[in-house]
Amino acid sequence: MSGPAGSPQRADHDLAFLLRYENVAWYEDGAVRILDRRVYPAELRFVTCRTHGEVAQAITDMVTQSCGPFTAAAAGMALAAWECRDLDEAGQRAYLKTAAHTISHARPTTAARMARITGGCLAAAEEALAAGKPVDRAIADHLVAANNKRYGKVAKMASYLVDMIPDDGKVMTQCFGETIVGMMLREARNRGKQLHIFCPETRPYFQGARLTATVCREMGFDTTVITDNMPACVMEREGIDVFTCAADAICLDGHVVNKIGTFQIAIAAKYMGVPFFVSGIPDESHKSRRDIRIENRDPEFVLQAMGVRTAAPGVKGYYPSFDITPPHLISGVVTDLGIFSPYDLPRYLVQADLGPYEMVI
Repeated sequence: MSGPAGSPQRADHDLAFLLRYENVAWYEDGAVRILDRRVYPAELRFVTCRTHGEVAQAITDMVTQSCGPFTAAAAGMALAAWECRDLDEAGQRAYLKTAAHTISHARPTTAARMARITGGCLAAAEEALAAGKPVDRAIADHLVAANNKRYGKVAKMASYLVDMIPDDGKVMTQCFGETIVGMMLREARNRGKQLHIFCPETRPYFQGARLTATVCREMGFDTTVITDNMPACVMEREGIDVFTCAADAICLDGHVVNKIGTFQIAIAAKYMGVPFFVSGIPDESHKSRRDIRIENRDPEFVLQAMGVRTAAPGVKGYYPSFDITPPHLISGVVTDLGIFSPYDLPRYLVQADLGPYEMVI
């Protein structure tokens, strides 16, 4: 992949370490390197994948989370192209098509979004094959271009979102909103607007405490971590101005799929009169909540905290990865075209004219 971090053509300039392309997932010379977010920031460790199957497994195992799998998926497709480079064109096409299915279905709830990414990689591969160029490099270059476009759209979202936050405002987040968190903070910093961020810890992987809080602090903002059973109390006692998050899927009927716990914070926000803004692009493939398959993960994870068991032997756990927040709890969906009512999301698709392989944020 081309271009050093911070170069003019890269949209990740001035963002925290965790949001730079190389520090999410990176393809180079027959390997994909993925930052292990399961241990960051306590430990800076990268997982090296030598096959696209290993990339898919890393996504399944949550080595990378939030928007990280988007970058990892495309890097995995570049790796798949490297694996099959000695096959004839028909063989490469077949191999890449199989790899695309494997990678896009690494986690079921986000399969539709991931299929857009792998589909874009397949299109880049076709162009490279027709031009007689190395397919792995073409997909790697496509990833940088796609990330630049995605980050650029999120920067527009951030501008609209920061408009909704008062000067010296107090903002509550949920899980790790990745790009929108960094862009929101960069936009606020550029405007000279101070923000105070409150991050629920987001068990069982603690993405809020480890990832969101680290990004916010690194970018120079006052940052406080709270436990997952504190949001209502903190909203009341600290005077939270805005609750905001990204989304793993935004249905056209206004239901929002995000990290487990979002629903209950939205209920508290509604009760407290705190506006709740979700940033992202509606998913045409998800007409309603009925199209969503919630991923259930290993229940053993809720019986421990960062590897230390907290429950007695014989106690059972329960771990749905996501929940679904209904539209009546959502103040607005923040897109690159402005803020839409959750009851009016099909209008976004008419105005946006998304390409078939464009990353849906």
